Amino acid sequence: MACFGTVLPGAIIECSGPTPQSFILETSPRSFLQTDLNQEDTCPHRGACGCSVMGQSVLPLPPCHDSKESMQVYKQHCKIAEEYHEVKKEIALLEERKKELIARLEQAEKESMDAAQLAEEYAALTEENRTLKLAQTQCVEQLEKLRIQYQKRQGSS
Repeated sequence: MACFGTVLPGAIIECSGPTPQSFILETSPRSFLQTDLNQEDTCPHRGACGCSVMGQSVLPLPPCHDSKESMQVYKQHCKIAEEYHEVKKEIALLEERKKELIARLEQAEKESMDAAQLAEEYAALTEENRTLKLAQTQCVEQLEKLRIQYQKRQGSS
């Protein structure tokens, strides 16, 4: 049986090449990527496809070496697996950047709230200061009136 062709997700594929193996295709959007039932967690191609650092779910099917089309499909799968790995790395970097930006946004919001709170406090203290100055002015005027009254009493006695 050939290693290439149209296969439904979840179908078992067998290759009758130099090393017969079985695979199950994933049902995820990453079609043509497979999970190897007979392999360890490393690339069976020992880095030949550049996917030695990837998990089983993105390893390309090994080619039937006597089929040119199978070799082309294998190379395409290797390229897709490498691109998938790069996209995964980029997503991880973007997730980290997202966390940093969220932290900065939260800090800016906190500072903004602090600034708003300080502005409210300033307005309240300014109003209190105005009220106290008015009270002081009234007290000074009342004191002056009392002095004048006292001096009049002193002068009439």
